[in-house]
Parts: sequence; C-alpha cells; structure tokens
Amino acid sequence: MASSGVRNGVGSRMSAKPDRQGAGATPKTAAGKHRLSSAAAGGGAYRRTSSGPLHAAAGGRAASDGVSSRVRVAVRLRPRNAEELVADADFGDCVELQPELKRLKLRKNNWESETYEFDELLTEFSSQKRVYEVVAKPVVESVMEGYNGTVMAYGQTGTGKTFTLGRLGEEDTAARGIMVRAMEDILADITPGTDSVSVSYLQLYMEMIQDLLDPVNDNIAIVEDPRTGDVSLPGATVVEVRDQKSFVDLLRVGEAHRVAANTKLNTESSRSHAILMVNVRRSVKGRTEMDVSISGENGHSLSMMGSLRPPVVRKSKLVVVDLAGSERIDKSGSEGHTLEEAKSINLSLSALGKCINALAESSPHVPVRDSKLTRLLKDSFGGTARTSLVVTIGPSPRHRGETTSTIMFGQRAMKVENMVKLKEEFDYKSLCRRLDIELDKLIAENERQRKYFDDEVERIRDEAQCRIAEAERECKITLENEKTKCHQEYLDSIRILEEKWKVHQQSPKKQNEEAESTSNDTREVHNLLQNEKMLRQSAEDEASDLKNQVSHWKKLEATATAEVVKLRKMLDTEASQKEKLEAEIDILRSQLLQMSMEADETGSLDKGNGPGKIFPGLDSLVSQTRSSQFREQSNGPKQPIAKLFEQVGLQKILSLLESEEPDVRVHAVKVVANLAAEEANQEKIVEAGGLTSLLMLLRSSEDETIRRVAAGAIANLAMNETNQDLIMAEGGVTLLSMTASDAEDPQTLRMVAGAIANLCGNDKLQIRLRGEGGIKALLGMVRCGHPDVLAQVARGIANFAKCESRAATQGNKVGKSLLIDDGSLPWIVKNANNEAAPIRRHIELALCHLAQHEVNSNDIINEGALWELVRISRDCSREDIRKLAYRTLTSSPTLQAEMRRLGIKL
Repeated sequence: MASSGVRNGVGSRMSAKPDRQGAGATPKTAAGKHRLSSAAAGGGAYRRTSSGPLHAAAGGRAASDGVSSRVRVAVRLRPRNAEELVADADFGDCVELQPELKRLKLRKNNWESETYEFDELLTEFSSQKRVYEVVAKPVVESVMEGYNGTVMAYGQTGTGKTFTLGRLGEEDTAARGIMVRAMEDILADITPGTDSVSVSYLQLYMEMIQDLLDPVNDNIAIVEDPRTGDVSLPGATVVEVRDQKSFVDLLRVGEAHRVAANTKLNTESSRSHAILMVNVRRSVKGRTEMDVSISGENGHSLSMMGSLRPPVVRKSKLVVVDLAGSERIDKSGSEGHTLEEAKSINLSLSALGKCINALAESSPHVPVRDSKLTRLLKDSFGGTARTSLVVTIGPSPRHRGETTSTIMFGQRAMKVENMVKLKEEFDYKSLCRRLDIELDKLIAENERQRKYFDDEVERIRDEAQCRIAEAERECKITLENEKTKCHQEYLDSIRILEEKWKVHQQSPKKQNEEAESTSNDTREVHNLLQNEKMLRQSAEDEASDLKNQVSHWKKLEATATAEVVKLRKMLDTEASQKEKLEAEIDILRSQLLQMSMEADETGSLDKGNGPGKIFPGLDSLVSQTRSSQFREQSNGPKQPIAKLFEQVGLQKILSLLESEEPDVRVHAVKVVANLAAEEANQEKIVEAGGLTSLLMLLRSSEDETIRRVAAGAIANLAMNETNQDLIMAEGGVTLLSMTASDAEDPQTLRMVAGAIANLCGNDKLQIRLRGEGGIKALLGMVRCGHPDVLAQVARGIANFAKCESRAATQGNKVGKSLLIDDGSLPWIVKNANNEAAPIRRHIELALCHLAQHEVNSNDIINEGALWELVRISRDCSREDIRKLAYRTLTSSPTLQAEMRRLGIKL
C-alpha cells in the first residue's frame, strides 16, 4: 500500500463552494506559452471546485494597521502538452490534486506518495477567470482599500506563468490573464475626477533593471528610503492610465521589448523577470468646502475659508511579478549567452528562496541584498503588502524533481507573515491650492469693488460739472436776450417820440392837440419805462436764481468731493483688512505645517521606550524638526512645542478636548499626552481638570486613536502617587478595565496595561484595584499576544506581587496572594521563560515575590513553578533576581521539603 504524510498544515481552510463552468478548449500553444484552459475534446460541461477568496476580508477593509497576514499560496497544474502526450503516454501524472480537501499528492513511485496542503488547488480545467478570482482579486480589492498588494507566479519554465499573469486575451477574452483583469477591476472602481492610476512595466535581466516602456532606459537604480526602508525606482517610466485599451497597448509594447529565447523546454522562454507596478491614488470622504462668509462694516461680505481639514488620500501599489522559470541546464539545453541568462535567473531565484527560508524560520538575518529581485520584493515577503503566490507545475513524471522543488518553495512561502498597513495621508498640497484660490478670489473682489468706487466718483464729478456748465450757459443766454429786447424797445420809443415832435413843430395848430398827445405819449413812455424796470428787475431776479443754482451745484460738488474722500478712506480700510486677512492666512498655513509635523511625530507615542513612561519626550524632536523646516524663513531660534502651548494656555488646550470636530479632539489629546509626559506639567494638568477630561474621553469617545492617546496620558499621570489616588477616586480603574475589554488594537491595549501597571505599584490601592477588576483586566489583555502588551502586563503583575510581598513582610497582609486567587499563576509559569527579555524579567521577579510568602508555597508547587524558581536561581541573566530566587528557595520550609523529595540541589 502507498504511504503518505501530510506536510505543513498552515492556515485554516476556507469554505469550499462548488460551481460549474462551461465548455473549455483543447490544449494549444501560442508564442511558446502553453495555454492552461483545457477540457474534454467534445466541449461538454463539467464540474469544478472553487473556494472563497484567499483572505476573508474581501468586501470591507482588508486589515487594520499592523495586522499580520500570511502569504497565500495557490497551486496551478498545467495540462499535458503535445510532446508529453506522446512521450509520457505510458506513465501517469506525477501529481494528483484533491481540490475539495486542498491537498496535493506527489507520487514518488507506484506505491509511495507525499501529501501537501495549500490554500487553493487549481486543476488543469480551471479557467483564467477562476484563477483571477481565487489568486488576485482579494489582493486587488485590498489595493483599492489603501493597502499594498503583490501577485507573483513561480514555477519551472514552460508551466504557464506568463499565460497566467500576462495573457492579453485579444483573440479570446476568456483567456485574459491576471494583469488585464486586475486593471479592469481597478478602472471600474475609481472616480475619474479625484482618483488616478499609473503604471510602470519593468524587467530584471542579468541583474539589470530595464524599462519595458522605454528600452533606452536599461539600467534603473534602486533607491531605498533611509527612514522607512521603502524601495522605489525613480528612474522608471510612469504612465497614467485612463482606460483599458491604453493599458493593453502598454502591455503589448512591454511584451515586445521583453527578452525571450528558444529552449528545449519552451519555444519562447522568458529570460527575465517581468514586474508590473500599478500605483493607485484615491481620495476618501472628509473633503471640506471653504464657503463661509463674514460681514464687514458697510455690509460687504468677504469670502473666507470655512474649514482647515485637508482631504485624505490613500496611496497603494499593486505589484504583479512574472518570474522567469527555474530550469536545469541539462534539460533546457542552454548554451552560450542563453546559458549565462539561465545562470543569472537561477541565482536570483536562489536568493529569493534563501530570503523566504529565513523569513519562514524567523531568522534574525534575511539576505535581502543578495539580489536586486529580493530588494524589489522586500515589501512583498515580510513587509507591509498583502501577497498572493501562484506556483505553476506540470504533470510530467520526467520533471518530478523540478515539480518537487516548486512545491517546497510554495510550502515555505506559506510560513511567511506580512504586517499589512493602510497607506493613508493628508493632501496638504490640495488644501494649499484651495487656500491660494480663495485668496485670489478675495484679491479680485477687492479690486473689483475699488474699481467700482473709482468709477462712481468719476461719474458723479462729471455729472456735477456738466450741470454747472449747462446752468451758466442758460443764464448767460437769458441775460443777453433780455438786454437786447429792452434796448430795442428803448430805441423804438425814442424814434416814435422824435417823429411826433417833428410833426408838432410843423403844425402849430395842432400843438395843443400834440401837447395833449405828447402828454399821453409821455405817460405811455413812463409806463414803458416802468415796465422796462420791472422786466430788468425780473431779469436780475432770474440771474440771482441762476447764481443760487450755481452755488447749489458748487455745494453739491463739495459734497461729492467729501463723499469721494470718505470712499477713499473706506478703500484704505478695506486694504488694511485685506492685509490682515493675508497675514491670518499665512499664520493658518504655518499652523497646518506644524500640525502635520506633530501628526507624524505622534506616531512615536505608540512605541514607548520605557516600562513606566508611555509617551517619551516629543517636544525636543518637534523642536528640532521645526527648526530645520523653518531655517530658511527665520534666523531666530524656534521655541519648543511645550512653550508654544504655554503661550496658548492650558485651559484653552483642555477646552479643545470637548470640541465637536474629531480632528481637533485628536490633536488636543495628543498635545495633553505630550505635556503629561513631563513631570513638571502633571500637577498643572490635574489642577486644571485635565485628568477628569481624559477620563471623560475614555468613557465617551468611540475613536480608537483618541482612546489610545488618552490611555497613554493617564498612564503618564499614574506615575505620580497623588494622581493615582485621584484616578482611583474618579473610577479610572473601571474605565480602564472597560477599555481593555472592548479594544482590539495592540497599541491601545499597551497604553491601558501600562496605566494599570503603574497603579499596581501603590501599596495602598491593592484591595481597591483588585475589587474594581484591575487584575482581571490586566490578565484579560494577554489574549492580544503582542509582545509590548505582554511586557506591560508582566510589569503590572511584578509590581502587584512586590507590594504584596512587602505587605506580608511588614505584617499588614495575611492569606494567599490575590494574584493566585485571580488565576494568574498558570500564565506566570507559562511565560517565565519567555523569549522577550522584558517579559521574562518581570515574570521572574513576580514569581520570586510570590514564593517569598509561605502561604503561597503549595500553589507554587502544584502549578509547577518550583522548577522555574530553580531555573531562575541557576540561569537568570540578572544577578539580583538570581540571588532573590536562591534566598526564596532556601528560606521556605515547604519548598525545601519538596526539593528534597524531588532530589533537587541548588
């Protein structure tokens, strides 16, 4: 009978769901690459097995920051090609796939076989769509959510790696590979106005990185960020993709430039590693509009920005790697330059295998720099990317050795753990652009109003001058007409009188009659003269009226001039307000830069470097960063952040903890936490009500960041004995216990454990701390398993055990230890020899203090802690703990008796 052994049962099996697939095609070869979609020659329907995605979070967020994610491995079996159908007709396949059990049997001979488990098995009948959905789609969905992702194909040459990844499917859309299908999903999910997708297509040939989109660029350098360790290729061509057709054209151009050669195993064998990099930039919700207006003195409204919250963008990268096939020289028949290419390929694949072996075995040294391939894939194995690997194998028994090597490579890769992280950041450049646009609008509006005022003043002046000139002209014409009329009437009267006088001289007889007529004429002339006087008086009155009108228009002109002066003063006021607004905008921009630096530096709050202080001194770091950022703007020294906040005022900072804006609360609680890290500020914070505000945030806030930073600030305040009493009095232990039970984030649990650990060091609070659930909460946090959390838990237990031991020595405590009553002893014994030095040191100290009290000896013996005490007394690296363990063992009668019974000698 055949014997079989199951190897590497890594990971839990996903739920299997059978589905049906339509007819396939018989195996064909195209451009030297074997097609992997084949079925019965008749084209009938058949049944296949599929499983869910390689990770369970395909629909929502893939993983939170810092979550471990194992490399997922799928195996794809190529169908027999025409040569194998003839040469291996009398032999069976060397592998047997069991998709329902996710097991692969590798036959050694007719009687023996070995069994391996993988995340997914893809038979020779699996379609390209099925392969994409199982291997690549979950990674693509993670990339669209802001995480880096890698899809890679590994296998012997001629087993279908390029077919699986890079098939364009121009003749048959069902044959499209992972690259084309992934870009279809990405373009379908982005928003054209706010999101962008760009690609680079490269090949690693003979340890030289070459640009497939620009063949002239044939030696691209790898640049590594010294701060983050991220690897980039700034010299590579980056093309923005807007539609599927342009992407397929880019792939076609790249494939035309890729190096290939004819070997015995493949008519067109890839001689380089092809790497497709897809960069996705997406905007997320939280974008704000600047649309608030403020009123000026004269009713004019000035446009002003309404919010300083910058847009949030997610930057992620999908890397698709088509590795060149591993090959044996005697089988491939490589010679000459092709032989040199094969050596280079095998060396790079060997370096990749060494790195994966080191990661799988948790080796302290990973030889990443042995090859450019391993440097490029640094983030994919052991980094922050979600990685999916498809290993391709053939059925031929002639290549059993290569198939075995490929399977073992996949088995080792399944042991590699990555820490996937969300790539999210603020878009400060976009915010600055919007501020510049708003400032330009303000300037344009001010210029428009000023021009309007100048035009209005000019119009009033012209109108006044026109009216004055018209009045003067009319007055002059009227006076000339009246003068001419009066003069003409006067001349006519004189002429008539002269004629009458002549007639009177010629006819004496008629003298009397003429005298009477003259008298009448005289009266008539007198009347005419009176009328002329009246007309003259009327003309003078009219002239006076015209002069009054002229004076009135002059007064109007003076009023208009005064109005012009007033308008000019208003314009000057508007100009000063404009300068103030520009100064205020400059201040707001500097505050934005300061807030950005503080947000970056606050990341160090989650990585405390001391057992007691959760937040190290961030002020000096921010001061140094700020001085370097603004050195070109000012020659004067910059104040540290603590002095800046003292100028703002502690009360104002604490009031921001109650702001309705989440971002404001986050920044405020970070500031308070940094101030609390300094012992000189702790008393001021407590007196100003800062402790009460922090406990209120811990009780009411649902934001994980706020709860984490608030717990860290409370931990810093809990280092002071006076503050410890206040924390207990205000129910702080209950709130910390509730937070410990609800939180899942390791950093939040570390802050809470640190706060409780500080409280455990107070002799007066032992009973109250245990009664309010502090010890239970401390032990409950070990479920996280994170080393930093376990270190804080161990420190708290050590502090509590030390206080109990001191109280028992002073006669203030009798009876068994409260830690043993709460069930902590099994965990202490289990982790007494923990690999992490901080955890081991605190637990060894706690075990020694528990054993010093004779009433605990029976529990120490029953739980197997006696052997750990003996080990500590012999092998502990710290002399003080080693001596303490020795004194404890020699001073306890019960432990001495048990040691004699077991034959243990110190």
